[in-house]
Amino acid sequence: MSDFNELNVGPRWYIAHTYTGYENKVKATIERVVANRNLSDVIFDVKIPVTTSTTVDSKGKEKIVEEKIYPSYVFVKMVMNDETWHIIRNISGVTGFVGPGSRPVPLTDEEALSIAVEEQVKLDAFKIGDEVEIIDGFLTGHKGTVSEISEDASEVTVIVSTIGREMPVNMDAKAIKKV
Repeated sequence: MSDFNELNVGPRWYIAHTYTGYENKVKATIERVVANRNLSDVIFDVKIPVTTSTTVDSKGKEKIVEEKIYPSYVFVKMVMNDETWHIIRNISGVTGFVGPGSRPVPLTDEEALSIAVEEQVKLDAFKIGDEVEIIDGFLTGHKGTVSEISEDASEVTVIVSTIGREMPVNMDAKAIKKV
């Protein structure tokens, strides 16, 4: 597996195959391992895409039911390297990654958007001068002002005031929200 480090393309969505019914347990375990080992810089997100519907039971009560769109699969946004591969692969309930042999294949950006594991940021979501709060990354919780927006609106520059001075920070548009 040592060629992961050479082929590393940054954080991407990978699909871990699980035993049927173990999806939530695997997701919780991954999140616990990330928190315990401080791996939030290499394992960013874990999702189980679901669809919700409303059903009526025999007594006429409405119930909201969640149904997994892809049973037996957990989606993990991570930097693939020997350590992260080993961590995910050895979680109880995980049978392997989706890909040929033991070689995980990341989802393309289009695939991630089409299966709803990656939210698409609206092009008009932010404007220069907007007050925003950082919701992901090392400056989580800080507030700032949008000073630049990339052409495709996927990246923004936020002016953040820390330690008594203003500093521009380039970040993914998904890492901020309007105040």
